[in-house]
Amino acid sequence: MNVNKAMIVGRLVDNPEARTTSSGKTVCSLRIATNRVWTDANRQRQEETEYHSVVAWGRTGEIASQYLQKGNMVYIEGRLKTRSWQDSTGVKKYRTEIIAERLQLGPKGFGTTAPNQQEPQKKEPEQKETTPQEEIPIIDEEEEIDVKDIPF
Repeated sequence: MNVNKAMIVGRLVDNPEARTTSSGKTVCSLRIATNRVWTDANRQRQEETEYHSVVAWGRTGEIASQYLQKGNMVYIEGRLKTRSWQDSTGVKKYRTEIIAERLQLGPKGFGTTAPNQQEPQKKEPEQKETTPQEEIPIIDEEEEIDVKDIPF
């Protein structure tokens, strides 16, 4: 049995770059940053950022280019694909990318809209929307669970 599955939740490093192939299919390139947080042997908090290249084809690519922008959080599910080419000096280059098969937009903060859309006019100016931005908790891999903390 073989499995090639990648799942990441992170923030866009740049705005998506959408293109159309000669056959008319949409392809969108995304750069996503994910963070890993842990406590080292000296009980010091450590953080590491990993950058991922993602390629979204077809309708998934169209949605990514229409609704995502730099800084947005996104969930990507797909498969890993490594491609190779020779540069102008003849050196063989490799790039491993995530080919997006599923994309889920992250939480929206207050006042954010999709590009090319305007916010609807508020009927009563004294009412303000106070939707707090959803925070995603950081799960520390090294933290031990105390049995007394389990509620059952």
